[in-house]
Amino acid sequence: MDKLRITGGRKLQGQVRISGAKNSALPAMAATLLTPEEVLLTNIPLVADIRTMRRLLGELGVKAEFEDGHAVRATAEKITSNEAPYDLVKTMRASVLALGPLLARSGKARVSLPGGCAIGARPINLHLKGLEKLGATIRTEYGYVEAEAERLTGARIVFDKITVTGTENMMMAAVLAKGTTVLENAALEPEVTDLAELLTKMGAKISGAGSPTITIEGVSSLHGATHAIIPDRIEAGTFLVAGAITDGDLEITACNPEHLTVVIDKLEDAGVSIEKGKDRLRVKPGSNLQASDVITKEYPGFATDMQAQYMALMTQANGISLITENIFENRFMHASELLRMGAHIRIDGARAIVGGKTRLTGATVIASDLRASASLVLAGLVADGVTIVDRIYHLDRGYEKIEEKLQSAGADIERVK
Repeated sequence: MDKLRITGGRKLQGQVRISGAKNSALPAMAATLLTPEEVLLTNIPLVADIRTMRRLLGELGVKAEFEDGHAVRATAEKITSNEAPYDLVKTMRASVLALGPLLARSGKARVSLPGGCAIGARPINLHLKGLEKLGATIRTEYGYVEAEAERLTGARIVFDKITVTGTENMMMAAVLAKGTTVLENAALEPEVTDLAELLTKMGAKISGAGSPTITIEGVSSLHGATHAIIPDRIEAGTFLVAGAITDGDLEITACNPEHLTVVIDKLEDAGVSIEKGKDRLRVKPGSNLQASDVITKEYPGFATDMQAQYMALMTQANGISLITENIFENRFMHASELLRMGAHIRIDGARAIVGGKTRLTGATVIASDLRASASLVLAGLVADGVTIVDRIYHLDRGYEKIEEKLQSAGADIERVK
């Protein structure tokens, strides 16, 4: 099992190029199930979850090939299986995104109940209620969701709670449904808008993506398309924190600052100096980090996927900061590992109370989930001595060659087999 070995104390300098968004690429790959024609997706991040999704599509009959480094050419000429098996779904919750397209295209779907990061319960009941509204017959048994429908029919679906993958699944199911579907209380994330843009290029009729109300006029079929995946806003945010926590001079390129407005504002509140451009951001040295509270919220609020990284930063800020986690109930597992490195953190229900500035020291730490892994890497960059981050398979699910990008900016970090 791979580990990362980090010797802290180096200020990051130079440039880091941001990869495509994993959380946009995964639903886009699932959308290739909706047409027998070829779909070319570019700016695909080469991370473990993408390889898992490619294997899943292959199980369903999709010919999906990587080419030119960061592109996937996929053709679902014929759906040869309607089952997304447990062995694949257990490692990646986004596998549930096959449910809507499979049902819309072939009238049947059998998808294992999902796995993924251990950050709390993320039930798919909202997906299932939505599909039932569209006319599907749903049953759950033996660890699988089984859905059937001759042809889905448009309906008004009101989500009880904002759900990103639920919104994406319903959009993909509704594009081939008969009639009009209206999604209320839909997710506003840029990844949802990106999927809508791809589906529109494929011939879907979608309006309102990026707002709480999305309207889909069903069509009889979709065709092929070419689409570039948006930059990964969470990776960009992670490298902003990397520059800030090391008091470095780091330029983040190939990103979309508009997707990071709240994160940028919060970092500036904490004293980080950030220079903004059209598709780049620069963290400048000389920051005087001050404690600043944060509350995670659905987009456009502060992303839960940036909470762990922000906690690492606050260990180096002067004062007491309160970090409130509103999205997932079990997302402070990185705190205990940061404590082992010398951080002053107390967990009080959904709040973490972080005291700074504290001297961190190297230790062997274990990553519990994807973003927790990133927070431990960030802490290791400023810790005295050597930090070993174990179980980095979580990290590899969502960051493309993070150690190589950090090395290019001057970090003393290496992957240990």
